[in-house]
Amino acid sequence: MTTLVIDGQGGKLGKSLVENIKKAFPQVELMAVGTNSAAAEAMRRAGADQTATGENPVLVACRRAQIIVGPIGIAVADALMGEISPAMANAVASSSAYRVLIPMNLCSTYVAGVNQKSSAIIDDAMEHIRQLLAQIEAPQ
Repeated sequence: MTTLVIDGQGGKLGKSLVENIKKAFPQVELMAVGTNSAAAEAMRRAGADQTATGENPVLVACRRAQIIVGPIGIAVADALMGEISPAMANAVASSSAYRVLIPMNLCSTYVAGVNQKSSAIIDDAMEHIRQLLAQIEAPQ
C-alpha cells in the first residue's frame, strides 16, 4: 500500500500529515513530494520513506500511489501561490488513487462548511485513511 503526501510552500501541513500517517500506519509505504525543496525536506525529516521535489515526481508518484493526501489545492491548477502547475493538478485529479484532500480556505478557493482547526481536520483525515486501509487490506 503506497500513500503519497503532496505539499508545497513550507511543508507544514505535509510534515504534520507524514508524522501522523507514520505513527498510525507504520506498515504503509509513504512517499512525499514537495512542490519545492523546503516542503520536501520538511516531509523527509518527518519520516517519509521516499521524498522528491517538483512537477515530474508528482506526475510519476500519482501513477504509483493508492492513496493521495494533501491540501485541496493540489488538485487546483495554480494553487499554493502558483506552485501547483496545471499538469500537477491534472495528475492528482485524474489519478486512480483515492484522494484525501484537506480543506484549506486559501489560494482563492473557499470550501464551504470548513470551520474546524487544522488539527481537527487532520484527525478526521487520519480516521478516514484508517477506514480506507482497513477496506483495502481486508481479505476478500
